[in-house]
This record gives sequence, C-alpha cells and structure tokens, in this order.
Amino acid sequence: MAKRSSESKLGIAAAKAKPLPKAADGRTIRTPLTQNPHAIRDTREKVLEVAIGREVRAFRKKLGITVADLAVATDISLGMLSKIENGITSPSLTTLQALSRALGVPVTAFFRRFEEERSAVFVKAGEGLDVERRGTRAGHQYNLLGHIGSNTSGVVVEPYLITLTEDSDVFPTFQHEGMEFLYMLEGEVVYRHGSNLYPMKPGDSLFFDADAPHGPEQLTQLPMRYLSIICYPQNSAG
Repeated sequence: MAKRSSESKLGIAAAKAKPLPKAADGRTIRTPLTQNPHAIRDTREKVLEVAIGREVRAFRKKLGITVADLAVATDISLGMLSKIENGITSPSLTTLQALSRALGVPVTAFFRRFEEERSAVFVKAGEGLDVERRGTRAGHQYNLLGHIGSNTSGVVVEPYLITLTEDSDVFPTFQHEGMEFLYMLEGEVVYRHGSNLYPMKPGDSLFFDADAPHGPEQLTQLPMRYLSIICYPQNSAG
C-alpha cells in the first residue's frame, strides 16, 4: 500500500512538471538567453576613463537625476558630462571633486571598478572543504568546492559536492533564500520540492526556488553523490 502511495505521488509530480515547449514538427523550442555567455567585453572597459564614466553614470542614476540636473549641480557643461560618462575624456581632479560633492560619494568611489580585483577559486579533486550544514546530522557530507564572498555580480554562489552513504538518513526540510541547482552524479534518490517528488538518477538535474521546503525523500540507491549549487543575494545571510 505504501509503495502504491509513493508511485501515485511520483505520478502527480511528473504530471505537474512542465515539459519544454515543442514546435509543430516536434522539435523543442528553446528560449533565447538574455546574456551571451561567450561574449567578451570591450577592452576599453579596462581604461581608467571608461571605468570612471561608468561609476559617474551609475551614481547619477542611483540618485534619480538627469545629466542636466548634474550639470547644474556641478557647473559642468552637458557636453563634458556626456564625454565623461561615455569614457571619451579624462576628467581633471577638480572635475572629479565637483562630481563627488554633487553625487555624495568620495572621489575614490569613481576608481572602484577599475581597481577591483576579479577572484577565482581553484580546488583540486578531493581537496574541497568539509563543512557542517543542517543535513550533517542526518549523515550528509558537504564538501564546499569554492567560495567567493564580495564580488561584482551581487550574488553569492556556494557549490557543494554532497555524499550520502548507508549511514545517511533522509532530511526533507531544507528551506532557505535563493535558488538551487542539483545534478546527480551517482546513486538514485527521490527528491522533494514543495509537494512534488522527483526520482533522480545520474545525469538528472533539478533547478528550483529554494524558499520552498526541499530535500531527499527516499534514498533509493546508495552511495549517492550529487552537486548542489546554491545562489542568493550578496546582502543576504544565505
């Protein structure tokens, strides 16, 4: 009877799962990405003038004022401000001081993006950091594969390699801010997200809003390993 109930739930989850849309000829319709992952930024972004211009524009827009408003506040011409924001000209120290007063930021704020380092974390096989999370008490082993705190994207990403063995137990009540992506590497599991159950085998993936209760519901085949990539806003506790 319990098995029939489980199969029924799996059937409901499969019915609720939204398949990719199909064209009339049966081909999958792919939604175009809004960002090209292979694009390379203009090398001019590395130029100091361009970095300053981007910051001036960003601070101005944050205050909700126009270029004309800024021109009046700084006594700098519209043409000169346009050149500064577009990185065409190199502003003098006097001009930067006028902009800093009008925008309410220190002069050094204009150089932030130019001087900011972009970080990378390389972890060799087997050298990830073992950490404790809520599932540790259920015998789940969490291996953190890298972590970058403050960054230019405004998003924190935590990639984990999670291992469950014969000593592990289910723990279906994770719930936290952000999004999560799972990718099965070894073993089989029935994974819960909200009221839905997803049978997962090696090669299967699940991407979901982590604010709903989620976690392994049935450990079908052990040992089990899967990647869990969690992302959340940088100003959040995670």
